[in-house]
Amino acid sequence: MDVRWLTAFLDCPHEQLHPTIEFWRAVTGFALSPWRGAGEQFATFVPPTGDAYLRVQDVYESPARMHLDLHVADPPALAAHGLALGAIDVAQGDVPSLRSPAGIVWCAVEHSGEARLPDAVTWPSGRSQVDQVCLDIPPSRYEAEVEFWRELTGWTWSDTTSAEFQRLDGPDGPGGALRMLLQRLDDDAPSAQVHLDLACDDRRAEARRHLDLGARHLYDGRGWITLVDPAGRRYCVTGREPRPALATP
Repeated sequence: MDVRWLTAFLDCPHEQLHPTIEFWRAVTGFALSPWRGAGEQFATFVPPTGDAYLRVQDVYESPARMHLDLHVADPPALAAHGLALGAIDVAQGDVPSLRSPAGIVWCAVEHSGEARLPDAVTWPSGRSQVDQVCLDIPPSRYEAEVEFWRELTGWTWSDTTSAEFQRLDGPDGPGGALRMLLQRLDDDAPSAQVHLDLACDDRRAEARRHLDLGARHLYDGRGWITLVDPAGRRYCVTGREPRPALATP
C-alpha cells in the first residue's frame, strides 16, 4: 500500500502556538487556513501554489514536537500494516495514530488527491522551500527503523553513499511529495525525532533571514545550518537546490 502524500505537523503547546504560526508563515510565505476540529485545534499552512503539506496543532502540552500524516486510500489498512511491521498503537479513533519502533508518531489519513509540492518562494536571499522531513534515529535502532519506513511507505530508496543518511522518495520521485531523509545519530537517544529541512539557493543568506525572523543559531554542519524555531524545534537550512516546479496535473 503506497503512501501518496506526506504532511508534517507542528505540534505546539498552547502558549507557543502564535509565535510558531507567525514564524513559519514568514519563513514559508504561506497563509493560514481557518481552524478546524472539535476543539478548533488544527490549521493548515496554505501555499500560493501546489498542495498543502505543513500543518499546525494546538496540543495543550509541552514540549513542542512534530508528527507525520501519511496519506493513503485506506487509512485503517495502512495502520494495520504498520502494526504488523512493529508499530505501536497510540490511538485508534477517527484517525489512526501510531508510533514507529524507534518512537516517531504518525497518523494514517485519507489521500485527497495531493500530488504537487509547492514551488520555491523567492526572497531577497534567493529561493527557498521546505521540501524534506528528516528522521533522527539512534544508531542502535537505525537499520530496523529504515526498513520499517521503507516497508510502510512503499517509497523508493535512494543510496546517498553515506552511512549517516538514507533517503526515501515518494510516488512521483524527487519532484512530488516531501522527501524523507533518515539520519543515523552519533549517540543513542531515548527515541527518534523528526525535523524539517529547507532547500535554498544560499544557505547562509537564508539562515540570516530566519535569524531576523526570530530563529536561534545552533551550529553549522556539513552543507547545512541547524537553527531552532521560537518553540524550540530544531530544523536545518541546507545547500540543496530547491526542486523545480511540477506541471499542474
